[in-house]
Amino acid sequence: MKHSCDIEINAPRSKVVALFDDPANLVKWQPGLIKFEPISGTPGQPSAKSRLVYRAGKGEFELIETITERNLPDEFSGTYESKMGTTKIRNRFIDNGATTRWIVDTEFTGSWMMKALSLLMGGVMRAQTVKVVQAFKGFAEASGS
Repeated sequence: MKHSCDIEINAPRSKVVALFDDPANLVKWQPGLIKFEPISGTPGQPSAKSRLVYRAGKGEFELIETITERNLPDEFSGTYESKMGTTKIRNRFIDNGATTRWIVDTEFTGSWMMKALSLLMGGVMRAQTVKVVQAFKGFAEASGS
């Protein structure tokens, strides 16, 4: 299952990328994130692995992030593995002077059962991506220069 999300952030690309690239900021804009823990490599660099733990209702779930591409300020990509499957996320940052266009391309792969469920729940998955992107937009626009 694939989907894309595109948003205009009222901040210059240099600021947007700096905020996005700082692991200390993740809990400020990722809903439900309670822990970011490096596993191997240098966080944010290609091949680095990190554990992200999220609160979901009364429980928690875990993602293992592997950075696959770091070509900032233009692109940052990674894979996020869970018990349900793997999500590939490609982030692109387009410089529009005083604003930044952020494009997020997402592709989920999993077992045949999860693929079937993702077809039924595709709108929910896209809505979650939009929620995260909007949270970052709010965070970036509220952050001082």
